[in-house]
Amino acid sequence: MARFDEVKATFWGEGLYGVQPPLTDAVVQEAEGQLGVRLPASLLEILWVQNGGSVAELWNAFPTDVPTSWSENHVPLDDMMGIGRHEGQSSLQDSGYLVEEWGLPSPLVLLSGDGHCWIALDYRSGGESGEPSVTWFDVDAGTELPLAADFQTFVERLTAAASLDLDATDSSQPPT
Repeated sequence: MARFDEVKATFWGEGLYGVQPPLTDAVVQEAEGQLGVRLPASLLEILWVQNGGSVAELWNAFPTDVPTSWSENHVPLDDMMGIGRHEGQSSLQDSGYLVEEWGLPSPLVLLSGDGHCWIALDYRSGGESGEPSVTWFDVDAGTELPLAADFQTFVERLTAAASLDLDATDSSQPPT
């Protein structure tokens, strides 16, 4: 559990963009009722520290074994939505609307994305009360890529996008 605790302690980046008001038990219960799912305890642990916002550069990428439309070797996690209804801020509670708007499968809870690509809690195989997997959805390409069996495993595999930059790490290429 040390790895999860390490990431959790340093997960959030600077700034207030996307940050919702601090969580309360009532807000969590309301969100779960509205979404029709039980949110993973590990997600709530991170949201109790800060309720959404920018992700620290140490943890802003999830490595992949296959190329995506985003990168040859990872998907981005620059920010993560929180729970709430703060004016002008997207929220996990917007998932129902966004899933319908972008033609995504259901049931999903969207964690991060821009409409064209999303990282989501995927409840399709675990059911609304089970532990969801985490999946990358590319709406434009019509593809999806399973990332992790559960949210805690997803968090434990996060790394810095800069460490995955092929241009910076490929020493066989001559400098430009």
